[in-house]
Amino acid sequence: MEFSQYNVNTLMDITSRPDLVFVRGQGSWLEDNTGKRYLDFVQGWAVNCLGHSAPEMVRAMMEQSAKLMNPSPAFYNEPSLQLAQRLTQASVFDRVFFANSGAEANEGAIKLARKWGRVNRNGAYKIITMDHSFHGRTLATMSASGKPGWDTMFAPQVDGFPKANLNDLESVRKLIDPQTVAIMLEPVQGEGGVIPATVEFMQGLRKLADQHGLLLIVDEVQTGMGRTGTMFAYQQFGITPDIMTLGKGIGGGVPLAALLARQDVSVFSHGEQGGTYNGNPLMTAVGTAVFDALNAPGFLDTVQARGKQLSDGLLALSSKWGMRGERGAGLLRALVMDRDDGAAIVDAARKLEPEGLLLNAPRGNLLRFMPALNVTEQEVASMLKTLDEVITAIRN
Repeated sequence: MEFSQYNVNTLMDITSRPDLVFVRGQGSWLEDNTGKRYLDFVQGWAVNCLGHSAPEMVRAMMEQSAKLMNPSPAFYNEPSLQLAQRLTQASVFDRVFFANSGAEANEGAIKLARKWGRVNRNGAYKIITMDHSFHGRTLATMSASGKPGWDTMFAPQVDGFPKANLNDLESVRKLIDPQTVAIMLEPVQGEGGVIPATVEFMQGLRKLADQHGLLLIVDEVQTGMGRTGTMFAYQQFGITPDIMTLGKGIGGGVPLAALLARQDVSVFSHGEQGGTYNGNPLMTAVGTAVFDALNAPGFLDTVQARGKQLSDGLLALSSKWGMRGERGAGLLRALVMDRDDGAAIVDAARKLEPEGLLLNAPRGNLLRFMPALNVTEQEVASMLKTLDEVITAIRN
């Protein structure tokens, strides 16, 4: 079917999209309406952790859809209990609230922290977040985010989110006052440019929070579920957070997210938190299948191996082209370039024939890589070779 035959104007115009329609995908590959294939190193912005249409996910969805889809969150259902048990056993948390998106999970974390502040800190409500952070697109999570311009886009924003600088403990300390209830951050700032927090900073935040009686919230919407080489990124820092949020990879491509908290932080009263689709058996059955795949023996070892392969390859490209290195963790990585040709590289890579390559440039001088966690050694090598050819074509 030709692109002109699709009435794309029926969709609200919220972003610039190329003139193609994806119709199917398998693993690390997508196919558009003309039959052209693309090697996908974006994967829905780190969503499809098992690649497109993973067999275990398809099987879980088909089996569960024939049994039960949504009895309402007013009742227990088996898949949500199974996934909650897996998540708590694999982490330091005791309680789980399932949501539909990372923004919704982060909104829940903000509400939970404020409720905890009302119960335990005389109504304290401020949550210190980081400059250049990204926590979602609701009004509260946009206010919590440190993305430039978001403080005025839909003004007035939600009050109570002073901004510190990532990896600058003193900048956090200076913002603490009697109304502060929590510190919230991404272990690796994804939208901000794939900037990892340091071990010293994360451990310093934990000590600072303990000294002042504050909560420590980790937003693992992008870093969680194996993306950085461990099931959760916080596990690489030797800390125990009080609250964690998950999204993207937890559903492997379906709408699923989670808010996790330790027992003494889980202070919601009945009626304060909920949602029509939250924890429905169809999505949590898929989430359980995703978790089991990620938790299989050797899977995360392979993620670490492919992460090293990608890191080494990007460093080689950086050295060859006089760029500024690479950074990240596991299979969330970025190539820091010496000029603002990121958009041109993304565009040229997509237009390659006979097969395209899908990349992401969150800023002009940066390419971000978020492949499926089961991407093969050959696919990583192929992407690196193709990227080098694209850079050669653009710069020569």
